[in-house]
Formats: sequence, structure tokens, C-alpha cells
Amino acid sequence: MDIDDLSKSQLLLLTLLVNFVMSIATGIVTVSLLDEAPQTVTQTVNRIVENTVQTVAPSVVPTQPAQQQPSEEDQLITAIKGDQSRTVYLYADATTSPAIAQGVYLPISRAVVVITDTALPQDAIVGFPNGSSAQVSLSRSNDSIMIYGFGDATALPAASGTTLVDAANLAQGQAVIGITAGGNAVTGIISKVDGDTVTTTLAQTPKGASAVDLKGELVGVSTGDGSTYVSANVINALLSASTSSSGT
Repeated sequence: MDIDDLSKSQLLLLTLLVNFVMSIATGIVTVSLLDEAPQTVTQTVNRIVENTVQTVAPSVVPTQPAQQQPSEEDQLITAIKGDQSRTVYLYADATTSPAIAQGVYLPISRAVVVITDTALPQDAIVGFPNGSSAQVSLSRSNDSIMIYGFGDATALPAASGTTLVDAANLAQGQAVIGITAGGNAVTGIISKVDGDTVTTTLAQTPKGASAVDLKGELVGVSTGDGSTYVSANVINALLSASTSSSGT
């Protein structure tokens, strides 16, 4: 058959076949020449091939999936649960008697903070949300703030730890959460920060109740006077003071 009698499809297939055969022949000749070539030439060729492959096909670095951040609702739920787990009550002798004060349990410090304008006993019983109780003794006080401490051997219930927020890091409009006397969770904002006093819109919280931010960190403790809270700075300073230097 004469090549002029071939159709276009046949010519295309013939061209591909010739190229394929030539490629194989070229490869065989190249390998043969490299086998006979000096080692320095072979190494140079290998480096060129490796650099070419790395340039044309760069390595693919797997990307780590971004961690999903908790929503504001999830933060709110977690903060409320933490606040509830740290809401405790002080009793004069037994938890069956009426509570004499409400306080905030600080698990990291193993202490209870109470705000009061009446005299409280040196020793008392603390009732926890899970129904357990433990004896405490007054360790520090300053004006209306009283801090009770537990014995070193006292077994305490689990509660989420909390950080005391420096008043300098608070801002007007920042969201805060509190628990009412009836156990209801309420939300509000910080309306003013004035020295050691934090004013919020949480007007329904009783004396000794805590205000926390969306992280569950302690902003302040209610004085029971409207929406005024003693800042965490005052509590932190009293916790850090030596027993001998604090008023009793």
C-alpha cells in the first residue's frame, strides 16, 4: 500500500507508532551510553533529572484542618455550668439549718469568698451544689470580704477552676453572667469599671454571687447593692496577703 493511499486517521496512528518506536530506541541508546560513560557524567545527569522532577512536581504539604472554635452559645453554656459548680452556701453548724451567707468556691485556692456586712463565725460549714459539705475556717478578711479556707486533708468536690480577671483587662460592654437567688442564669454587660468596683447590669444577683465572663473567669463578687461587684483584684490581693497582715 502506498503512503498516499492512507487516510488521515491512519497517518496519525502511523506517526504515533513511529514516535513510540523512536522513544524506545532513544531510551535504549541513552541507557547504554550512560552505562559506558564515566561516573561523573552519570552523577551529573542524575542531578539534572532530580532537580527537574522537583521543579516540575513540587512536594505537596498536607494542610491541617482548622480546629472549629466553640460558638458563643457553647461558651455561654460552659461558663454557666462552671459558675453554678462554684456557688456555695455557708452554714453556722449544719447544712440542715438556714444558710447564713452565699459564697464563691475557688477550687484552685481551696477557699471560699464571702461578702457580708454582718458578723460571721470563725468556723462554719460550706454546702456544695452536689449536696456534700465541708468545714472551713476564716483565714483572711478585709472590710466586708471574708475568705474561708479548707484543711489540707479535706476532700473537696470537683469544680471547674477559675481565673481571677484583672480589672484592667475588663471593658465596658463586655458580656458577663451571673446566677440569681432562685438559681436562674442571667446575662448582662459591664457598664463601668472604677478602681476596685465593677458595675454591671446583673441587678438580680444576691450578695456573694459571682459574675463571670464568657470564659467562665471570675470578674467580681456581688456586694448585694444593686449591680455593684467587688473586682477580682481585691479578692486576689487578699488571697495573696499573709494571714498575719490581714484583718480579722
